[in-house]
Amino acid sequence: MYKNIGVIGGSHCEGEICELAYKVGYLIARKGGVLVSGGMGGVMLHACRGAKDAGGLTVGILPYGKESANEYVDIAIPTYYGLARNHMVVRASDVLIAIDGYIGTLSELSFALNEGKTVIALKSWDIDREKINNGEYIIAHDAEEAVELAYRALMR
Repeated sequence: MYKNIGVIGGSHCEGEICELAYKVGYLIARKGGVLVSGGMGGVMLHACRGAKDAGGLTVGILPYGKESANEYVDIAIPTYYGLARNHMVVRASDVLIAIDGYIGTLSELSFALNEGKTVIALKSWDIDREKINNGEYIIAHDAEEAVELAYRALMR
């Protein structure tokens, strides 16, 4: 069975964050994972592009219709739920990698941790791990470590 790895982050990014997202997507696909994201721009677009360049499969869980999917999404799932679709991204993911991000990413982190999921953070939110009841929030320092930690979490 495929392992679904969610990549969450801002709908806009620049420079290093775009490069990190691309590399994370590429490495996920090289290891055989399915990349799940919100399917739009920024971190989502660059991660999907990386996964496609590595021959991987991408799923975009969209806030509205299929037309909002970035060009690297293979399976576009329109929800018409707006930001509530963030919960669906979390639910569809076995583990998540958070790259940078804005307040929408913070909502996904909250959903994931409340549901007991593992989140790997790469230049993302600084969360007080003492206050996490469920789930696990792990800091990674680069794309390789983030993907390795995600796959390690899948093996537990």
